Amino acid sequence: MTAQTWRAHYEQKYQYSLRLFLLLNCVSAALSLLSPLFTIVTVTLPSSLICAASLGFLLWNWKFPKQKINIPVISPLFGMLWAWHIVIKASLLPPPHFNFLVIALLSILFIGTIAFSNNIIAFTLHSLPTFMVCLVLAGGEQWMRMFYCFVLPVAGITLQNIMQKRSDNFTQGLMDKLLQERNTLNDLSMLDPLTGLYNRRGLQNRMDNILAVDTCEHFILLLDIDHFKAYNDNYGHMMGDQALIQVSAAIRNSVRSRDIVARFGGEEFMVVLTSSSAESAFQTAERIRQRVYDLKIAHRFNESVATHVTISIGMTPLVSGDIDSAIKRADSALYEAKNQGRNIILVN
Repeated sequence: MTAQTWRAHYEQKYQYSLRLFLLLNCVSAALSLLSPLFTIVTVTLPSSLICAASLGFLLWNWKFPKQKINIPVISPLFGMLWAWHIVIKASLLPPPHFNFLVIALLSILFIGTIAFSNNIIAFTLHSLPTFMVCLVLAGGEQWMRMFYCFVLPVAGITLQNIMQKRSDNFTQGLMDKLLQERNTLNDLSMLDPLTGLYNRRGLQNRMDNILAVDTCEHFILLLDIDHFKAYNDNYGHMMGDQALIQVSAAIRNSVRSRDIVARFGGEEFMVVLTSSSAESAFQTAERIRQRVYDLKIAHRFNESVATHVTISIGMTPLVSGDIDSAIKRADSALYEAKNQGRNIILVN
């Protein structure tokens, strides 16, 4: 799960809570109008408004799901309408009103508990007007019972909210950590462990990104260390690895930060010069060749070329984003550079 899907999950929970709240209010208001628990049947304005508003908000949310309805705003409005309804209904009933008030309060608490189990603010805003009205209408001797009816659900939902928030924070932290580790592993999977340059997978990934957004002229350089097998055979693989590290650093330091440098094979490297002219690309290739030459890495078995490590380079333009054809042309130029004496640059 990514951060984006986490936010989408949160939004989905918000929508479900809103729709459940509106549905419960609509059903409760309809039952109060059509089949009241007490004998007096009366159509009150607030219950009618609750039913109409619930249906209206439900239809609006169904038609425009991306238009967010603010729950902390509508919950106290519905709470005040219910309180108004209870005042009207209680005035029509003979005293004592305690049983009616308890049932009315529990009904409102039921709606809030079901719809807002993860939103203590909305629950309180919705239930508080009804609680205050019931407290006043019940009289002084019943206030403690009313208080318990209200406080116990509030305490329960508060504890549930605290536990849920801690669980969500833990889950979010764990998800962020796993995502970070995945990104780290993904980055490492695109790098050559010895030289720190891109491997073939990393090269392909960078090329896909560049070709998708950049239509400028690019050039491909294919580089190969001259007589490197002889170097490994005579100096050993550990010295060979050190030579590869030094050569790769020289290549990387010779190009721009936006250019791509990858280890293409054992002693073979590939450089993608992005948004470059032919003249600038050749100058960069020559700078790479000279910097490797200036490393003065001893190579007694490169005598036909020099007494230290050198590289040969094949260069070609990237035409129409066809990387495979460009690599073939660069490889052909590199092969010809080897045949012509090494430590040179050929363009194909």
